[in-house]
Amino acid sequence: MTRLRNYFLTGFIVCAPLAITAYIAWSFIGWVDSWVKPYIPARYSPDTYLPFPVPGFGLIVALVLITLIGFMTANIVGRAIVNFGERLLGRMPLVRGIYGSLKQIFQTVLSNKGDMFRQVGLVEYPRKGVWSLVFVASEKETEINQKLDQEGDPLVAVFMPCTPNPTTGFLMYVLKSDIVLLDMTIEDGAKLIVSAGLVAPEVKAKMVTLNGERIEGPLANPSVGAGPQPARSNRTASSRPNK
Repeated sequence: MTRLRNYFLTGFIVCAPLAITAYIAWSFIGWVDSWVKPYIPARYSPDTYLPFPVPGFGLIVALVLITLIGFMTANIVGRAIVNFGERLLGRMPLVRGIYGSLKQIFQTVLSNKGDMFRQVGLVEYPRKGVWSLVFVASEKETEINQKLDQEGDPLVAVFMPCTPNPTTGFLMYVLKSDIVLLDMTIEDGAKLIVSAGLVAPEVKAKMVTLNGERIEGPLANPSVGAGPQPARSNRTASSRPNK
């Protein structure tokens, strides 16, 4: 009986993620089709000539149209049309604020300029001895840094996501010295949040050189036998002074 139970749990672990992923993908395709297909002329729609609807045709049309719009805006004429439309939206008090914010968010998320979350860290919140996972967003000089000058200890924008939905959370500005930076990737941090701590990233072993030999291990200390090392500017949870 125990063996059958283990077989069932193993099969469930394998099938559940696949089923959920397929359901989400199918729902997304159906949602896009429901928006795009009504605007496709009947003579161009395969649903007119086939006895069954073709799933994903609306998604394909949407991808082609988005690509064509991107191609058009890459030249002078298309860019002029986009600028004209943006000027019209800029004259609408409520719409211009929404459009400007959404445009900046999408440009930041989809650009390759490195303005996304850079690292995963820990901050002591909501009280002493309790640590919360945050995504380090930016160290740019802003009005907030100027108003709250910390004499060489800059304020850093961090995003503290909520569990299990990391798309919601809190924006906080904390001192750089109060952030404990982690080695995990942004993807690993998101998995940790979504799973409520159940899926933790593995500690990767580091390769160091000791007396001419390469040593691998999570406890390897690169400072041993390598001469004096400069002091680290970022604190760790174990080295945090007691208040």
